[in-house]
Amino acid sequence: MGTVRNILQQKENKIFSVNPNDTVFSALEKMVENNIGALLVVDEGKFVGIFTERDYARKVILKGKASKETQIKEIMSERPPSVNPDNTMEECMALMTTKYIRHLPVFENGELVGLISIGDIVKYIIDEQKFIIENLEHYISGT
Repeated sequence: MGTVRNILQQKENKIFSVNPNDTVFSALEKMVENNIGALLVVDEGKFVGIFTERDYARKVILKGKASKETQIKEIMSERPPSVNPDNTMEECMALMTTKYIRHLPVFENGELVGLISIGDIVKYIIDEQKFIIENLEHYISGT
């Protein structure tokens, strides 16, 4: 099974982030523009947390807060679990399952290098299985 590094190499690894003082509304706009479900929260170049659709649903909507006035720092998840590029897909899936999360920041040598989602992992596994199946079909048919 592959590693986080394999996913980072396959996807266009842009790091989408917001500042803790940004409004939830502006963060949601950025998420919609980029078709993503989470943003890393970075303050003066330092990773401080993550903001996800789940944070919005549970900490803004259900608590009756206004997204145009609420700042990211009020509702972001601080110190989320993270991985490094050498973690396997199995390790990531186990971490996501036990922590009930869908996004993992990726750090290498203490530096933030990306973000992977459960969708990235599923896509990688499906692509890997398709490749194996195609190779087996060619082997069986002798082509």
